[in-house]
Amino acid sequence: MIYFSTTTTFPLIEKRRNLCQIKLKRLLNLAWKLPFQNCAKIIKFIKKFLFSKEFINKHKTSPEAFTRQRKLPFHLLVCFLLNLIKGSYQSELDRFFQTITRASIPNRFVSKAALAKARMKLKFEAFIELNHHLINCFQVNFKPITWHGMQLLAIDGSLVKLPKIKDIIDHFGMWNVRQGDPCPMARISQLFDPLNKITVNAIISPKSIGERQQAVSLFSALPFNSIILLDRGYPAFWLFKLIVSERAHFCARASRRWKNIRQFINSGKKEKIIQLKATYTSIKHCQELGLGIEPLTLRLIRVELDSGEIEVLITSLTDKQVYPLNEFADLYFKRWPVEEDYKTVKCRLEVEAFTGKSVLSVYQDFHAKIFFKNIVSVMAFPVQAELTAFGAKDQYEHQVNFTYALGKAKNTVVLLFQRTNAVINRLIREFQLLIFKTTEPVRPGRKFPRNHKATKKTFYMNYKPIC
Repeated sequence: MIYFSTTTTFPLIEKRRNLCQIKLKRLLNLAWKLPFQNCAKIIKFIKKFLFSKEFINKHKTSPEAFTRQRKLPFHLLVCFLLNLIKGSYQSELDRFFQTITRASIPNRFVSKAALAKARMKLKFEAFIELNHHLINCFQVNFKPITWHGMQLLAIDGSLVKLPKIKDIIDHFGMWNVRQGDPCPMARISQLFDPLNKITVNAIISPKSIGERQQAVSLFSALPFNSIILLDRGYPAFWLFKLIVSERAHFCARASRRWKNIRQFINSGKKEKIIQLKATYTSIKHCQELGLGIEPLTLRLIRVELDSGEIEVLITSLTDKQVYPLNEFADLYFKRWPVEEDYKTVKCRLEVEAFTGKSVLSVYQDFHAKIFFKNIVSVMAFPVQAELTAFGAKDQYEHQVNFTYALGKAKNTVVLLFQRTNAVINRLIREFQLLIFKTTEPVRPGRKFPRNHKATKKTFYMNYKPIC
């Protein structure tokens, strides 16, 4: 009797299992369909701006530019600069037109001299505006990840080497470096969303302009209901006042140079509410920015690291009931992805491999690569959401291999702005399915010491790679 029941039960179990798998696949397809359509909607919205006369007139350097029918019109020039240019002008041009014309082999459509002339007619602000439209569309069409209902933003800066060209040297200046001869350098800063892996705003300027000064530009239009994570080089009364005036919050790592911080560490307390007053220097900055100088009510929080070191966080989140003490160590740790993003910008996108010999080309290359990275992040966002919902696989949760996604996006992003709506839908679908299959396990707790003596790769204008 037992034998008979087991042999008749197994087929029923197998049948139910197959039905469940079919239903699961249908649900996954339905769940995927809406995010996929939202990505396509965002691309189509950006495409309208790229082809609009108003946008073109706004971002050309002279009224006569882009008025005649050329082989490299405004929209194609923007797409070309977006396409991760790493090789020589002519090789990249030939491959670019091979992609958009579906040719079997590269053909000569535009010369490198024509490209050099065309890009001098394009304002770099075009990429900044397109990026702002992309961010706004992302906020509307998706449900971004937040912290206590607030958009989490981290700010950080870095330095990049520039080509040794006279115009670039005159604009950015020459600076001593850790290794090698003096060279022109720029300072870059970005306002990065570490939960959604998107650069909300970015800036590049001469190295003589400090990170705090760049922060003023980045904070001029902070998203409503946001919280800014600051490293220990940023804290200052006037900068805190600027953030609060924009109706935003902050959480920063405080420096021990402040008397308030030293007293708090010596007290042994875990947290404390203080009144931070403006110093003489901060009063001057506040007056220049049109800010008040009334004391700020802030909260100090002690964080003990695994190494035994004590860090102090200073924040405008003073409500102890809503924002418990034990959440802040993890909150500040969420700043780390902005550091990792600079690795992506410098090593994967090779931002220091500038393609032109003018100051304008430096600004164009930087903002074009930031915009390109954000497009890939937006298309990868629903894929990562599916991976997170899927849960652990082979012991670990998985994440999108973003380096792989960036590599496969070259030429794909170009086609998104050149093809019909039906083809755009198919390209995004195929791209998302591809990166869905190419993931990496997330291994929590892994730590690697920084190698400050590592030799950085140098890019030479006269020695461009073959591809």
